[in-house]
Amino acid sequence: MAEAEPLTEHAHPVPVPGWLVALCRWFATIGGMVLMAMLFMTVASITRRSLLGAPIAGDFEMVELGSAIVVACFLPWCQITGGNVLVDFFTMKAGARTNHALEALGDLVYLVLGILLTWRMWHGASEFRLYGEQSMVLRIPVWWVFTLVLPAMTLLIVTTFFTMIGHWREARR
Repeated sequence: MAEAEPLTEHAHPVPVPGWLVALCRWFATIGGMVLMAMLFMTVASITRRSLLGAPIAGDFEMVELGSAIVVACFLPWCQITGGNVLVDFFTMKAGARTNHALEALGDLVYLVLGILLTWRMWHGASEFRLYGEQSMVLRIPVWWVFTLVLPAMTLLIVTTFFTMIGHWREARR
């Protein structure tokens, strides 16, 4: 398994496989494209509202559904680059081993939370599909959003596992 250089300015980076970096980057790109589409749609809706007195129907629904996709797609990239918030006030003078051990512990907690969230999202998506849940104005089936959210959350789980193992290995050195 080839390992890539860490992509972060994080004080305690760990190497991760190149294929994982590429996959996280791909999902972040999808999230960025959805975010840009939401931006353009919002500008168009505001412009229409100002000039014609009529916004784009369901604009708030599209932003709501798109936001779920954007957040889920950005989470793995944030994890792999060490972009999550880190409060190191009490540990900045601690050694690298201690910091890596604490990071591994934090990743373990994040991993468990990611697994729980993904599991519950799977059940939520199944129920949305079973009951035919739709957005109010555009009648978009809500479960469609989960076709991107669930793979992104699964990628977050895999990414967190790899960073946790990396920090654990560094802490044992």
